[in-house]
Order: sequence, then C-alpha cells, then structure tokens
Amino acid sequence: MASERRQHDRYRTTLNLEVFDRYGGQRLGRIVDLSRDGFMLVTEQLLAADSVWECRLTSGSGEVREVLFGADCLWSRPGTDEHHGWAGFHIIDIGEDQAVLLDSLLQGL
Repeated sequence: MASERRQHDRYRTTLNLEVFDRYGGQRLGRIVDLSRDGFMLVTEQLLAADSVWECRLTSGSGEVREVLFGADCLWSRPGTDEHHGWAGFHIIDIGEDQAVLLDSLLQGL
C-alpha cells in the first residue's frame, strides 16, 4: 500500500494551493493533500504518469506565497466526470531554502 512507503505525514488542505509548470506557466492543478515529499492534485487535464515537472506551488494567503521544486508524476487517472482527474507526485528536487518554505507551509496546515 502506498501509505506504508511514505516517510512523511500527508496533510489535507482547504487552502487554495495550486501548482503550475514553473517555466511554461501551465496550471497543473489544485493540491488536495501535501507532505514534505509529495502531493496529490485534482487536475483539469490528465497528466502523463512518469513525467517530470519543474513546479511552482502558489498560495493565495499566508506568509508563504510560493515554493519551487521538481516533481515526478507517479500516477494519473481520470475523475468520475470528464472534466477532472487526479495525479500523485513525488518531490524529487527541492533547494534547502525552498524546503524551509514548504515546512513552514505544512506547519500552517
């Protein structure tokens, strides 16, 4: 089971946390849950599993407005309607300064 492999707790959020492609600007989706090493998105389009993204996580409120990191899309599947999907990501590259920001954001959840 996937939860047995996780090294950090995941936190569900009601905050408006969105993830964008850092360089192309494409909106990848809204974060449903987040941890120090990964996250799950609800998406508007199906993302390719095994794709790697340079991400920009944005927060509409709070002290932390943006966190930058690289992430690997581990899985992706369509939702129950034809307009949304789900995708799970593993954070594979994050600078020390950005990890501090992510930890601060997680403390607020």
